[in-house]
This record gives sequence, C-alpha cells and structure tokens, in this order.
Amino acid sequence: MKKDNLWIESFVVGALSMRCSVITDLSSGDTVIIDGGAESSRIIDWINGFSGQGPDWSNGPKNHQELSQHGISNRNVIALVNTHAHFDHSGEIPYLLNEYNVSWYLHKDDFYLQSLVQSSARRWGFELPEPAIADELLHDGMELKLGSFTFKILHTPGHTLGGCCILVDVEDGNSHIFVGDTLFAGSVGRTDLPNSGGDFELLANSIITKLWPLDPSTIVHPGHGPKTTIGTEKTSNPFVGVSNL
Repeated sequence: MKKDNLWIESFVVGALSMRCSVITDLSSGDTVIIDGGAESSRIIDWINGFSGQGPDWSNGPKNHQELSQHGISNRNVIALVNTHAHFDHSGEIPYLLNEYNVSWYLHKDDFYLQSLVQSSARRWGFELPEPAIADELLHDGMELKLGSFTFKILHTPGHTLGGCCILVDVEDGNSHIFVGDTLFAGSVGRTDLPNSGGDFELLANSIITKLWPLDPSTIVHPGHGPKTTIGTEKTSNPFVGVSNL
C-alpha cells in the first residue's frame, strides 16, 4: 500500500483507555475496524458522518470535503478484526456488527476468552451485551485480503492464547503494526489475567521471534498508551529489548 492512501485513526475508548484503530484505504474507501471494544456509537458516528467527538489521532481527512478530495464520498466498512478477546477490546463488537453487515475475525484460541466477556466486564463493574461469535479465523502467517487491503497476521500468544498482531506493509514509507496488548511502549502485556493463558516466557518468545525481525522503522500501535516503533522497543524495552535479555 502507498503511504498517502493509508488513513489511520486512533480512538482511545472506554474506562481502560483502549486504542481502537480505524484504517481506511483512501484510494477505495474500504475501511477496517481493529479492536472495536468500547464507545462503538462514537466510532460509528464518526465513520458514517464525521459527527461527534471523533478520533484522538488521525493522519487523514477531518470532514466530507477533505474526504471528497480523494475521490470518495463515504467510507465502506468491510470487516472487523481483533488482536485478542479481552472485554475492553471486544465487548462492543455486537453493536458494530449490528451497524455493519460484515465478518468479524479472531484467532480460535481466544474463542473461550471471548465467551467470558460479560462476566469479565462485570468484575470491573461494566455491563456488556451477549458476546459476539467470530465467523472468520485468524491464523499465523496468513495474508488476510480484505477489499483493497492485505494484512499479514502474526500469532503472538502470551498475553492471551490467541493474541495476534496485524501488519500493514507500506511500499514507500514506514509500515504499521497493530499489536493489541502484546507490546507497549516500554512494556509488555500482562500475563496474570484470569482465563487468558498468560505466560511471560511464551509472550517474550512471541515478541522476539515474530516482532523483532520486522523493519525497525515499523510503527507500533499498542492497545494502550503511546505509539512506538519496533526499533525503539527492540533496543530499549526493559522486558524484552535485546540489551536486557
């Protein structure tokens, strides 16, 4: 994909400040929602009509006039994709599926965790709808072709059993990877959450073998906290950086 066509928006949503990423190809209008776990009405209002609060960060159009300059009048949501199934990342998927008649992609090893989103949320004092059931599967190394997008899926268990990272290669600029809670700026995902299959050694191995070989300039979009790069984390991350191994 060309960098000028890749429109990324970050919505920091919910009480746990989770990053939902909305990705649009400005050459086609095709749009994919990654980790639509909370504040679904805010996301829908912005995608459909540039109304409401909008994203916390965006590298693209801010209204219909700017969108029309790219030769498209509206966005076309073509899929929902999740990095993993903790409730803050997947709890409001049913509302998005109700709005957009599309498929939802999740790794099968997180299906059990997904079935628990209501009970997990209640422990935090939140009420959620009946859990959605993914109708399409992610698996390691797959090239996921969705409309005009091609994503590479990297299975990175350790935070959850089915955790995945979603890579978008950019031909003429920095690539982008959406890592959920696998990796953070200066940290890694928790491995002590119930019913998740968390394991630090497994998580570290996932990061070292799947993420560190990527181009150092690859921009990392974590599920919480600021963006970073593969090079920065590979060099200096205090948990899995090469200088700390």
